[in-house]
Amino acid sequence: MSGEKHCPLCECHDVARYHEDARRDYLRCCNCALVFVPPAFYLDRRAEQAEYDLHQNSINDAGYRQFLSRLATPLLQRLPDAARGLDFGCGNAPALADMLRQAGCHVALYDTFYAPEESVLDARYDFICATEVVEHLHQPGRELQRLWSMLEPEGWMGVMTKLVKSHDAFVSWHYKRDPTHVCFFSEDTWVWWAQEFGVRLERLGADVIMLQR
Repeated sequence: MSGEKHCPLCECHDVARYHEDARRDYLRCCNCALVFVPPAFYLDRRAEQAEYDLHQNSINDAGYRQFLSRLATPLLQRLPDAARGLDFGCGNAPALADMLRQAGCHVALYDTFYAPEESVLDARYDFICATEVVEHLHQPGRELQRLWSMLEPEGWMGVMTKLVKSHDAFVSWHYKRDPTHVCFFSEDTWVWWAQEFGVRLERLGADVIMLQR
């Protein structure tokens, strides 16, 4: 168990058992407050993609685009004209990228399963989007630092993910039932991350986080 008691965000070993259910254990980092699933419970890559293949998202689905507008609208308000960005974890239906392109942005795509073009990770961007992505990351500390290093000065990272509110709420939380969700951020976690990297942090609504370099 000692090998599992390691926060994948801040690498702290001071973690405590937070919850367990019939399928998985959940630990909480005492440093950054990330709640996470130990690696022993991760799906293998094939099973993980099979779960994603079940998603029925469509680029032109009005409801899906309305959902994504909770991030797209405030992001566009903060960007210069013709901004260059990356849709990280774009999935098999990159509706957000389509919305941003229609607004005049230039958007590259990356997804480890559906758009695995590594060269886009060597560029620099005015903005990076990660919608419903960070909860899937096995190494969120490493991935978020890499993304942050790709931003131009004063660039924006827009994140959409459901946030842990309390232990009582977590016990019955539907969000943890997805077997591909292995990292659960709270507002305290994002405050820690912003302080650690000298980041301007804005929380918009229940699940949108804006971070400025």
